Amino acid sequence: MSAMQDLVIGIDSSTTACKAIVWDTRGAALAEGRAALPLWMPRPAWHEQPAEAWWEACAQAVRAAATQVQAAQIAALCISPQRETFVPVDETGAPLRPAIVWMDERARDLLPVIDREYGAERIHRETGKPLSGNLTLGKIAWLRAREPDVFARAAKYLDVAAFLTHKLTGHARTGWGCADPTGLFDMRTNTWNADLLAYLAVNVAQMPEAYPPGAVLGTVTPEAAALTGLPVGLPVVAGVGDGQAGGLGVGITQPGRAYLNLGTSVVSGAHADTYVTDLAFRTMVSGIPGAYSLETVLLGGAYTISWFVEKIAESANQRIGESGIMDHESGIENWYDAAIADIPPGAEGLVLVPYWNSAMNPYWDAAASGIVVGWRGIHTRAHLYRAILEGIAFEQRLHTEGVEVALGQPVESYVAMGGGAQSDRWLQIIADVTGKLVYRAAVTDAAALGAGILAATGASLFRDVRAAAKAMTYIKPEPFAPDEERHTFYSQLYVGVYRALFPAVQPYLQRLTVLTDAREIS
Repeated sequence: MSAMQDLVIGIDSSTTACKAIVWDTRGAALAEGRAALPLWMPRPAWHEQPAEAWWEACAQAVRAAATQVQAAQIAALCISPQRETFVPVDETGAPLRPAIVWMDERARDLLPVIDREYGAERIHRETGKPLSGNLTLGKIAWLRAREPDVFARAAKYLDVAAFLTHKLTGHARTGWGCADPTGLFDMRTNTWNADLLAYLAVNVAQMPEAYPPGAVLGTVTPEAAALTGLPVGLPVVAGVGDGQAGGLGVGITQPGRAYLNLGTSVVSGAHADTYVTDLAFRTMVSGIPGAYSLETVLLGGAYTISWFVEKIAESANQRIGESGIMDHESGIENWYDAAIADIPPGAEGLVLVPYWNSAMNPYWDAAASGIVVGWRGIHTRAHLYRAILEGIAFEQRLHTEGVEVALGQPVESYVAMGGGAQSDRWLQIIADVTGKLVYRAAVTDAAALGAGILAATGASLFRDVRAAAKAMTYIKPEPFAPDEERHTFYSQLYVGVYRALFPAVQPYLQRLTVLTDAREIS
């Protein structure tokens, strides 16, 4: 390798866009390219994408980034993909149908059948994943039952990273940390789960070859080089899913600290050196070979805030604008962020459980829905906004407590990233509710940086992943520290009300879902 090859490309191929960022060995972003991705909803609860759009967006983003630097300086690239999303392809690698996206819920009715025939507990034990609708597992079962022609013709089932790697190198290969989110990967042996695949009438040869994080999967072909502007022969390195990559991008490589991605979903992950499973989290392959990330997910994270802005604050937004009170450049979220400053902790008796988009850990209840209790005549939109921020913080405390029990040690601090991490008030609420220090990541594209760290490791720019992460990540040094008085109050509210609220209401929510579904059918 030339001494001048000291740059890497980290690719974050997410649900809505592909981002390619050129990083140096200090973790500085030198160039970037981005391209949007379409997302289709052909039926309610279905979510699909044209897989070829992944490649078109990737090629466009990479070309834009690569042309801003000397291509000869690039040592390697790595892909961090959206997780669970997959596409069946034929012998040539051509898609047989649109890809089925992770948030798609078409297989929900098949989950009880899979539990009865194979066993949800067995799946959890072997794959680290409680049986849920986001997994590739149920959607392949759906293809077998509903699209038998596609199922019969499928030569391979490729995750996003495997599809893009095939386009770049000609090899259908992926990383352990991209394979494991499917729910079809045996995490005890880091191999595809042959028994589970056989249950689906799929064989191991139909899955991409899987390699540890940082391993070289192949090199860029002349055809791919012509489309991307990359050098022929550039190494393509095995990555991990965007969640784990984001944790790596903010330096989570040891126990005691967890990343906290305050995005559409709120995703948190803590490092573990040994394989452990529990309903309190899902176990993922870490960016560090041989290690794991204990990950919690709240699907109704900033999604719930967006709902508030669009459905509740919308009419108020117009009136505020006409009165001239709100500066439209700052946005309605910032206006409400300031509006709740005078509302005390606890939103004057309003408590919210943020299951606006069902519930994963610790309940794994697809029928779960949000709860708001304590309404009184004094409450305003601003009270509801504060209750949303507090509810998400309470839920994060619930999630982290489950992780701490499994680890046998405390998570002492979070590193916050994502759009919500820009709100000082929300980070302070999280610190006050959880009693933990909350740091803010310096980087805004943590998943792409995590991919860059693995690319740098694969290119032998560092001795191992931990050394690369230490050199390439930076956390803002001043944390948000919990206020002792507010933390004491929030703890009383959490123990006395929040923690028991959903279990008490859950049976009624399930009954409501059954009645609502029956009415829709009739």
